[in-house]
Amino acid sequence: MNGVELFLLGRALMKIGEEAMPTEGIGEHSTSLRTVLIVASDLRGHPDTTVGEIATRTGLPQSAVSAAIARLRTAGAVITETDPRDRRRTIIREAPEVSERVTRVRDTPIDEALAAALGTDDPQRVRETVAALEELAERLVPGLRR
Repeated sequence: MNGVELFLLGRALMKIGEEAMPTEGIGEHSTSLRTVLIVASDLRGHPDTTVGEIATRTGLPQSAVSAAIARLRTAGAVITETDPRDRRRTIIREAPEVSERVTRVRDTPIDEALAAALGTDDPQRVRETVAALEELAERLVPGLRR
């Protein structure tokens, strides 16, 4: 495998992940699910951060980061508060309690979306692929499955 193949695999996995996520009841939003996930991932690695800092690290426009934070706040995934040292800044952190929406997203299996991507209805093939993905995730992103 080369870098291009790895990149294309990553894109394919992102699309399967997006297909697997429940979206019913969340309404229309000005920012994509992918942007929300990029922001949530960055926030997980950088607690007590700001919109500007997330924008700098991710390369996303500040307006997209703000919209993603608004979606995450509505879902109960993050909390925001004014920085007591500089009242012009808003500090963002993961919510201390996992919301119902976040629990539903985390508990939704990928099997159906993965089966569609694989072009199979063979549950054994899907289980084997899920197991391989779980092993890969554990090796590349330790602690992901918390």
